[in-house]
Amino acid sequence: MSSTVFRRATPVLRSGDYPRSRAFYTNILGFKVMEEGGDPPRFGIFRKDDAVVFVDSWQGPPTDTSARWVAYIHVDDVVALRDQLAGQGVAGLGEVRVTNYGMREVELRDPDGNLLCFGVDAS
Repeated sequence: MSSTVFRRATPVLRSGDYPRSRAFYTNILGFKVMEEGGDPPRFGIFRKDDAVVFVDSWQGPPTDTSARWVAYIHVDDVVALRDQLAGQGVAGLGEVRVTNYGMREVELRDPDGNLLCFGVDAS
């Protein structure tokens, strides 16, 4: 067995409309564009604080929009985040819930149906 330590993973979210996804991640969630690829851009690396997501429209929209998360993003205040997003009129925003595994979480779908979960330790 390898002794390599894995530090973090970066989700790659599929998009059917890169400009729409770019606007969602930058204007709604407050991520900054770190890098883009294509002319016009069809792939982007977005960062907010320590969270990084890749958005890829070369593969097209997600084919499975089931209840499985495609990204879990740790935040410091999930209630404040939910309030902020609700104030922006974000559709499909879930309610904050405390889980049986000790997290306070809220879920939301991005414009392409990718299910994102934002969470913080509930203690």
